[in-house]
Amino acid sequence: MSEQLWAPSQERIRESDLYRFARLAEQAHGLSLPDYDAIWAWSIAQPEAFWQQVWDFCGVIGDDGGGPALKHDGDLIDATFFPNAKLNFAQNFLRQSGDGAAIIFHAENGERHELSWDQLRDQVSRTAQALKSYGVTPGDRVAGFMPNMAQSIIAMLATASLGAVWSSCSPDFGVSGVFDRFGQIEPKVLFTANGYFYNGKSFDSLATVSALLQRMPSITKVVVVPLTEDDPDISALGKKGILYADMLQQQTGGEINFVAMDFNAPLYIMFSSGTTGVPKCIVHRAGGVLPQHLKEHRLQCDVRPNDRVFYFTTCGWMMWNWLVSGLASGATVVLFDGSPFYPDTARLADIVAQDHVTHFGTSAKYLDACAKAGLKPIESHDLSSLRAILSTGSVLSPEGFDYVYAHWKKDVCLSSIAGGTDIVGCFAGGSPISPVYRGECQKRHLGMDVQAFDDDGQPTIGRPGELVCRSPHPTQPLNFWHDDDGSRYRKAYYDTYPGVWHHGDMIEISEHGGVIFHGRSDATLNPGGVRIGTAEIYRQVERLDEVLDSVVVGQTWDDDVRVVLFVKLRDAIILDEDLIKRIKTEIRTNTTPRHVPAKVLSVSDIPRTKSGKITELAVRDVIHGRAVKNIHALANPEALDLFKDRVELDD
Repeated sequence: MSEQLWAPSQERIRESDLYRFARLAEQAHGLSLPDYDAIWAWSIAQPEAFWQQVWDFCGVIGDDGGGPALKHDGDLIDATFFPNAKLNFAQNFLRQSGDGAAIIFHAENGERHELSWDQLRDQVSRTAQALKSYGVTPGDRVAGFMPNMAQSIIAMLATASLGAVWSSCSPDFGVSGVFDRFGQIEPKVLFTANGYFYNGKSFDSLATVSALLQRMPSITKVVVVPLTEDDPDISALGKKGILYADMLQQQTGGEINFVAMDFNAPLYIMFSSGTTGVPKCIVHRAGGVLPQHLKEHRLQCDVRPNDRVFYFTTCGWMMWNWLVSGLASGATVVLFDGSPFYPDTARLADIVAQDHVTHFGTSAKYLDACAKAGLKPIESHDLSSLRAILSTGSVLSPEGFDYVYAHWKKDVCLSSIAGGTDIVGCFAGGSPISPVYRGECQKRHLGMDVQAFDDDGQPTIGRPGELVCRSPHPTQPLNFWHDDDGSRYRKAYYDTYPGVWHHGDMIEISEHGGVIFHGRSDATLNPGGVRIGTAEIYRQVERLDEVLDSVVVGQTWDDDVRVVLFVKLRDAIILDEDLIKRIKTEIRTNTTPRHVPAKVLSVSDIPRTKSGKITELAVRDVIHGRAVKNIHALANPEALDLFKDRVELDD
């Protein structure tokens, strides 16, 4: 059994929104819900009652239609939540007023800007008026090629207020990478900064935008936000270009005309990683994202009004969409754009302390890098305001849990959360009323009937299986863009187990209801026909101080598959026979002989997507001499060359 590392006090439990939610459910439905598992079981058994209470408890602004909270005739893909409801997504984000902070933005160069609720509402109003004057109507697409800054949120909310559709990617994409995404959805208006900062350097964005305009005639207006300089030259954009400040000045502001939309109207278009081909355009509905994120923020993470939520993300990762939903719970969202290690390793911890952050989210890889760098904020920073630390993007190792509690804060709810762009949310993650166990996501999320299916398609406990969700959930995609008959959508999630969502992760449900992730199913290793999750190997390798990063893949060999491990080592460390032996011993001691790699090879870099995920499939293709279909999705595509024609793999 996993070791319990933290448990909430009774006082903290009673202060949580989830505790209040459960008491109201007991009164309304004559239930007894003494703990999280009982609440989860009720949410699965009675989804209509559960989701209606989420709507009511969270005070969704809109008309729920007076009809069923869920229309479900057996096939998940056809399930419809609140089929008669009308609402506006942005209106639910702007219910606050006053001079309290709504958004706090930190640029890498040290600048800090704060925007009050009244200022946010005014700029959303003016931006919405401008978009309307540019011809944007419900269903039109507006895109952001933006850093993670306040104007990105403003543009999204203005778009949503009109019933239009928002899509974004981070500014470190090149022309082809942006075109692969935005070229499919044909936006009418594009928001961009003039450039961005990373690792102490500034980079230009306008040359990329200028090239995009030649390939994307759908764009009729480009709104430019100054970031790396005060008065950027936008002449190359011609009459289509306008500075953000000029756009605001041309409008009067005032009350916002929120367009009431159907619950299932499109809101976001998000993109798959695109490492195996042109990215899929995943359409999410306004009504679906709102209750799902309210549930995740308020019930799973205990985000309350006036809390401060900070997630290290870019506008190209779904965690940006998740982060900004903190506004709907009345929280201040804290933004940072740039390298988390510039000018030093403590940069994000500095922000957490300076702005009294209550919820700090980041990637497992970031925490691992901090551990390797010896960062100990518990000794140098005032983290008294911090109630929760969230980690996602990859599996947080058991040692990562140890590191957080030893060197960040002892009394904190460490929630490893997991879901994906596909549902712009989580299948598993936090519970403010439950203990934290080493190496586990605390619980399956409410309303999500997550199971680990064995080879026979049956739920299993205590053994790895395929992550499935047997219940309908509001953030099932509305559809894929240009997938008129729905065949691509159905194939992506419903073909493996008919009528059941298949996500493509290997997980294990623990005996106390936690979830352990073992890696992506499509990256599963199969030496001798035995399935091995890559995360099982990463957990062991990360323990070694000499190893900064690694990627493990399966190589076809002698009519079987052998495990090959590539490691990125600290400077001045050489991969000699002694280190190889220690790596193999660590893996063998803590797993099984089948986990031990046949080959351990050194590389100077590990390829990752722009959201920081290891690209195992791309590496596997390279070592087998297959072309990688879309290198534009990678943050460091040049790293793939390190895996080509490795003579060590010929014997």
